[in-house]
Amino acid sequence: MDAQMKKGMVDVCILAVLARGDSYGYQLIKDIAPLIALSESTLYPVLRRLESAGCLTVYSVEHNSRLRKYYAITDEGRRKIADFLGEWAEIKKVYDFIAEGSSHEKQE
Repeated sequence: MDAQMKKGMVDVCILAVLARGDSYGYQLIKDIAPLIALSESTLYPVLRRLESAGCLTVYSVEHNSRLRKYYAITDEGRRKIADFLGEWAEIKKVYDFIAEGSSHEKQE
């Protein structure tokens, strides 16, 4: 997958997981793994960027005598998901157009 496209997908996938409920880094990686390969070195900068953009908030909870950072989606994060879904309808039209053209080439 193209790196720029993947970047946008990772952002929205993280927000989509958080729309289902607050979560922490390792769990986010596990939840997204079936869709996109994601390492900790990729995840945490994305989380910081999403926090700076106001798409999520961070809070800490004690777990096994250690503080664990949890992430929660904000209204801005929900708007980002809605924007993505709106853009996806346009992208799907282009995809369908390209796919249709490819199928015509095969028939000729």
